[in-house]
Amino acid sequence: MDGLDTAAALWWAVVASGIYHGINPGMGWPLAVSAALMDKSGGSLFKALLALATGHLLAMAAILFPFTALLFLAEWQREIQIAASCLVIGLGLYLLFNRRHPRFLARVPPTRLVLWSFLAAMAHGAGLMLVPIYLGICRTVATNAGHAAASDLMTGNAGIAVAVALAHTLAMTVSGGLLAFGVYHWLGLRFLSKSWFNLDLVWALSLILVGSLSLIFTH
Repeated sequence: MDGLDTAAALWWAVVASGIYHGINPGMGWPLAVSAALMDKSGGSLFKALLALATGHLLAMAAILFPFTALLFLAEWQREIQIAASCLVIGLGLYLLFNRRHPRFLARVPPTRLVLWSFLAAMAHGAGLMLVPIYLGICRTVATNAGHAAASDLMTGNAGIAVAVALAHTLAMTVSGGLLAFGVYHWLGLRFLSKSWFNLDLVWALSLILVGSLSLIFTH
């Protein structure tokens, strides 16, 4: 697989992870349905989705940007990616054996959806999952990183971090929004209560998979 194919695959991984987060109820789309039903307004649905997207985007940025600063050390890129991959695998193993939903999220009032979304994404390691993918994209772009100025590297990596966070959040918002829209307009809460699906096990396994693949393809 050449560099162009690798970069395309990594960007598709960014989008796919966003779609996965979007359909996962744990990322909040049922709260958007609840807000719309309580207010009896479709506008409330979109406002809630916007708030959830904002919180999720902030969480992605909070995780990705520290690695942007680290990557100006071009000679350590491989080691940084290995460490990040191990961290993702470790979190996946932890969540595999401890699948309880974080209790502190229940204490955040529904009027603070931005804060709730931010904390939910951080608690579930949503941003951390993107780190190995982001690092892989940086390596496909900055093939001559060792000869670039630190300021140029940080600027380029920051641009990639913004693009990754935006693409991921957009995919999450569209997929979760479509589910929320369908439940609100056609299926209702009765369907939601009878058809609730839990993706916590899949989420833990996906973290382990992403981290493992990143380790395999680190060279």
